[in-house]
Amino acid sequence: MELTGKLVAVLPEQTGNGKNGVWKKQDVVVEMDGKFPKKVCVSIWGDKVDRSLLQMGTQLRVSFDLESREFNGRWYTDVKAWKVESAGGTGGGGERYSAAEEGYEPGPSGYDDGDAPF
Repeated sequence: MELTGKLVAVLPEQTGNGKNGVWKKQDVVVEMDGKFPKKVCVSIWGDKVDRSLLQMGTQLRVSFDLESREFNGRWYTDVKAWKVESAGGTGGGGERYSAAEEGYEPGPSGYDDGDAPF
């Protein structure tokens, strides 16, 4: 899946230790264009987040996977980016982040990293 929009927020980076070692996650909020703009919080996993792309107002093209899981009868959905690149606008041309370059491959639909409390 893919979305294009303007970066409107960069949330604090989160880190921790899991059964597979240290992890890092950067959440960003992208506002999609349209008559009724919608905001989407996207998680970028890994330690090679291209900070030059994370400038307010930058137009981004985000390729992502959706993943939902149940915890105590409630469902939670994550938007996990596997590629983030400039879509023009105020950002630089051709810059990008790709988790595939780090060896990340989208997990199977039933994937559970076992690290989250839900």
